[in-house]
Amino acid sequence: MIKTVFALLAALPLAAAGAAVCIGSWPMFRGGAALCGIANDSLPSELSLLWNFKTEKPVRSSAAIASGRVFVGSDDAQVYCLDFGTGKALWTYKTEGSVESSPLVLGDRVFVGSDDGFLYALNTADGKLAWKYQTGEKITGGVNYVVNGARTNLLLGSYDFKLHCVDAATGQSNWVYETGNYINGAPSIADGKAVFGGCDAILHVVNLADGKEVRQIEAGAYIPGSAAIAGGRAYFGHYENEVLCIDLAGGTNVWTLKVRESAFFSSPAVTADKVIIGGRDRRVRCIDRATGKEIWQFPTRGKVDSSPVVCGNSVVVASDDGRLYVLALDTGKQRWSYEIGEAIPASPAVAGGKVVIGSEDGKVYCFGEKR
Repeated sequence: MIKTVFALLAALPLAAAGAAVCIGSWPMFRGGAALCGIANDSLPSELSLLWNFKTEKPVRSSAAIASGRVFVGSDDAQVYCLDFGTGKALWTYKTEGSVESSPLVLGDRVFVGSDDGFLYALNTADGKLAWKYQTGEKITGGVNYVVNGARTNLLLGSYDFKLHCVDAATGQSNWVYETGNYINGAPSIADGKAVFGGCDAILHVVNLADGKEVRQIEAGAYIPGSAAIAGGRAYFGHYENEVLCIDLAGGTNVWTLKVRESAFFSSPAVTADKVIIGGRDRRVRCIDRATGKEIWQFPTRGKVDSSPVVCGNSVVVASDDGRLYVLALDTGKQRWSYEIGEAIPASPAVAGGKVVIGSEDGKVYCFGEKR
């Protein structure tokens, strides 16, 4: 048996003050504000099913993990808090719509959107409602955040065509930025800016201080997923068979990888030299970050809307073929897989040597080393 090595994740800002160091955490969609999908952790050589938890409908929400708890939504309109070790339910909170959005955990609160159009702030301890904020339509993407002095602000997109900036402590609106169509994914945040796309086929760059437009960049097709930001560049795929790298300072295209007949709903993982993304042509692709040239591809038996996570030299990703995969980052060769049996559109959360993911079968699964 290979002993799992635990690593220290980035410190999380508390809702009211300071910062806390959290071990074995995945506090939000893609793991951090730039949405790069990197887990500062390691996985055992063999994963085993540790537990599963049954909700009442499909689980498309990608889980958050913090302080020994798993937070995840379900199409049954509920937000669940589960014990990370056992999978037992600690509390649930009922919204008025499906919860596809991925939770964000900051300090003693968890923030999550619902198809009922509300952003909910819940106490992590007991699930009690702290406040809720109403947008004009459903919220399917994850919630992001930025710390501005003593204030923490939340960023989220909605099908009301708007990016909302909300005070995390009070639930009051700071500003709203309007686009031309639905916003599906989560905004990524870096260097004082929010970057996101949507069904208007534009990559928007917005100043976080005042919500003013910095620039708009034509993407060429609508953007179903989220962009990752690294080194001043945005990486994302769109509906018409392309993965793009955009220089945010100049608004210019650095490279484009065009493939045959593959819309990209997956959000990419970005390492120091690679970009990994799933496609609707049933493949996972690894791309050279500098040149945009394909390094390898891995074929699955279903579309890959799940967003990959890189953990050491492994890539964790799911497919609508009903399998969760672990691939070698350098070669793309399969190291491990587990057949759940039904489609897995959710993305993995990786923390403490474990992988948590939901499925269309309505269950949340946790994999790790059997002890």
